[in-house]
Amino acid sequence: MRRLLLTTALSLAAVLSVSSLRAAPDQGAMPQGGTPPSAPSVGAEPLKPGKPAVKPYLSETALPDPLKILPPPPAHHSPLDNADHAAFTSTRALKGTARWNLAANDVAEGAAAVLENFACVLGVRIDAGKVPATINLLERARLDLARMTRIPKVHYRRLRPFVGNESPICVQRTQALADSFSYPSGHATQGWAYALIMAALVPEKSTAILARGRAYGESRVICGVHWLSDVAAGRTNGSSTFAALMGDAGFRSDLDKARTELRGALTEGSPAPDVAFCTHEADALREPPLEF
Repeated sequence: MRRLLLTTALSLAAVLSVSSLRAAPDQGAMPQGGTPPSAPSVGAEPLKPGKPAVKPYLSETALPDPLKILPPPPAHHSPLDNADHAAFTSTRALKGTARWNLAANDVAEGAAAVLENFACVLGVRIDAGKVPATINLLERARLDLARMTRIPKVHYRRLRPFVGNESPICVQRTQALADSFSYPSGHATQGWAYALIMAALVPEKSTAILARGRAYGESRVICGVHWLSDVAAGRTNGSSTFAALMGDAGFRSDLDKARTELRGALTEGSPAPDVAFCTHEADALREPPLEF
């Protein structure tokens, strides 16, 4: 009963914090058995591609339906919901560790950031300006990934784990972040899909690339801005998008161009990443994977 009262109080606080925002067009789209109508309005949803210079690969009809692929977020007090809360609580103890610092570094996203994120596993730092075909591939795919993430985020409107408490997180607390949605993780969706793309581009390093992609998604839990189940759903979401992209002739053509281009960048004397940073990253990644 005490936990129910606390949950209700936090929910009311969340409602008050966003009451000035535009009302959501579909207040009834909630997961079965769980989330109370306490998440911010659809008008507060910040996940937008911005002003892209390119269009996504997938048409509306070719885009998979994430609402039919992903399960709803865990219902309150269910075993998965309890696991979500336990993971959030236990990972607060990582503040100040190498893993926490890597999670903070993993906040950066986008095509240029992914090249930096995979620099240690690739063994070179690739200048984004020298691989335009690769950047184009990743940025166009990012628009598809954003659409695949936005649909369930807006539908479920799940609150992030730090809302309503003062637990440490690895980024600055802002109202915009608090008013955004948690399920599924956009970072985990993008990070896993990018890992799949990079593994297809550099298959001989696929194990290290995919391991780094897994850790990139888990950084969101370490950071305290996503639930464990958000990240699990993000991986499924990223895999679903990648599968659909592989069915698109334009994506496959651009993938081949990027593979040739990236192969040249890997062999033509690109600078090695910072040894100290890669040692730091390796130490951080020795932390066991989070259990889903």
